[in-house]
Amino acid sequence: MDVGTGGGFPGIPLAILFPETRFYLIDVILKKINVVKAVAESIGLKNVKAEQLRAENVKGDFDFIVSRAVTNMPDFYSWVKDKIKKQNKHELHNGILYLKGGDLTEELKNFPKATEYSIATFFNDEFFETKKVVHLPLKFKV
Repeated sequence: MDVGTGGGFPGIPLAILFPETRFYLIDVILKKINVVKAVAESIGLKNVKAEQLRAENVKGDFDFIVSRAVTNMPDFYSWVKDKIKKQNKHELHNGILYLKGGDLTEELKNFPKATEYSIATFFNDEFFETKKVVHLPLKFKV
């Protein structure tokens, strides 16, 4: 699930990269969801479902919850913590994948299992120097 997908990032690129995986993109703004639906339809993505919905109101559970800095991690965690599948089937533990920039020390202090991955490792551009993907695994049965 991509929470606060906006115009479809990161959900649309992920759906392109992983056509065998279903992606559920949500945002509270209908205009953005309409754009996501139009993009998915125009490029023929069959693995994307998009809805105008708040994360707190989503029914179901997911292997991963992705987002691009919609709020601070404590608030985000409270919205999605009960929406992650308990049964893990991937090398990377089920949980949150959060794209965010800056110093996250204070924001992640209550999440000792969080791991930060620098995006600058993959892109040689000054813009990405402070950008990270945070993986917050939720420990469940394997």
